[in-house]
Amino acid sequence: MTEPTKTRLQTLGWAWGLVLATAAFVGSYFLVPGFNGFEPGQFPRVIDEPPVQPSGYAFAIWGLIYLWLVIAALFGAIRRAEDSDWSAYRPWMILSLGVGATWLPVASVSPLLATALIFAMLAAALKAVFRVGITDRWLQQAPVAIYAGWLTAAACVALGVVLGGYGILPPTPAALLSLILALLIALTVQYRLHRAPEYGLTVIWALVGVIVQNTDPLNTAVVGLCILGIIAILGLRGTDTE
Repeated sequence: MTEPTKTRLQTLGWAWGLVLATAAFVGSYFLVPGFNGFEPGQFPRVIDEPPVQPSGYAFAIWGLIYLWLVIAALFGAIRRAEDSDWSAYRPWMILSLGVGATWLPVASVSPLLATALIFAMLAAALKAVFRVGITDRWLQQAPVAIYAGWLTAAACVALGVVLGGYGILPPTPAALLSLILALLIALTVQYRLHRAPEYGLTVIWALVGVIVQNTDPLNTAVVGLCILGIIAILGLRGTDTE
C-alpha cells in the first residue's frame, strides 16, 4: 500500500468514524428514555429542585444539538472526507462523542462517575472547537461550538448537583461555585475563540434557564450571578482577539 493511499484511508476512517460516534451518541438517548437529569433519590441529601439546574425547557436544546451533529457528520463524510480543513477536529470530537455515548446509562446509576465523564466530554469538545476549520461554518464550526457550549454548562450543573446532593455544600453555595467555574471556562474560551459566538450564546441559553429556575422563589444570589455572567459574555463581542 502506497503512502498516499494509506493517508487517504486514514482520512476517510476519521470522517466515517465521526459518523459512527455521532450515531452512537444520539442512539444512547433511546437506551435511557425519559432521562431528565439526576434524580433526587440518587443522593444522600434529597434536593428536589437544585438551584444550579436550568429550567426544564432549556434541555430542549439537545434536539437541536443531536440533529445538527448528525447533519454535520454526514456532510463531512460525504462531501468533505478528504478536506484537510475538516481533519483536525475529528479525533477530538470522536473522543467526546464516544465518551458521551456511555453518559446516559452511567448517569442513571452513578452521578459521581457521570460527572467525571461529562468533564472528560467537555475537555475533548473544547479541543475540538479550537481545531475546527474556517470553511463551511454552519456545518463545521457552529454545531461543535454549540455542543461545547452546552457541555460547559451541563458539566458544571452536574458538579453543582453533586456538591449539594452529597452535602458537601448547601444548595446555593454549590450553585454559585459551579456557576463561577462555568463562567470562568466560558469567558476564557470565548475570549480566545472570538470567531465562534455560538459557543457563548449557548452558555447564555443555559444561564437564562437557571434564572427562570430561580425566580419563584427568587434566589437573588444565583440570579444576580447569572445576569452578570450574561453581561460579561456579551461584552466579549466588543473585543477583537483574533
